[in-house]
Amino acid sequence: MLSLNQEIFISINSLAGEDRLMDMIAIVIGEYLPYLFIIIEVWLYFFAKYKKEALLAFYSMLLGLGINQLIGLIYSHPRPFMDSLGRTLVSHTAENSFPSDHTTFMASIAFALLFMKNSRKLGLFLVIFATIGGLCRVYIGVHYPFDILGSLVVSLISSYTIFAFSPYLEPLNKLVYRVENLIFRKKL
Repeated sequence: MLSLNQEIFISINSLAGEDRLMDMIAIVIGEYLPYLFIIIEVWLYFFAKYKKEALLAFYSMLLGLGINQLIGLIYSHPRPFMDSLGRTLVSHTAENSFPSDHTTFMASIAFALLFMKNSRKLGLFLVIFATIGGLCRVYIGVHYPFDILGSLVVSLISSYTIFAFSPYLEPLNKLVYRVENLIFRKKL
């Protein structure tokens, strides 16, 4: 008997292999969308002059991925292809799938930006993109839906934690600014 997680996976992943264009779009989004988030972070910090927002989103992403690693130490869940379920469109290491690091990476940045007034609209846009990216990971066969849901929860927790403690992170921000000034030879 299949679990709810497996049933939802099969309903999404059953579309894989039916349309080459859709498969390619899902692969590109599922595998490479995190690079867009990196570009946005660089743009926010260096060009849009939203340095604090970019740093807090970065810290949120680090905390989220750290939480994922801790979860992985105490709970392991196979990927769908390890359970011989569905169709896998990309090769992937047979390792723990819960929660999804790709989705946590993107959603932690997105939720952090959503929490901050100056970047709220961009954050909302990125939350939608992160969710689509996570669903593409299910479509291409490397994650179960609950892996994505778990990532969204981890990302909310990490982002809210960073947002709540942001005043205490100001000394770290100042250190980053000083290092940036040294690297780029800016006057303080």
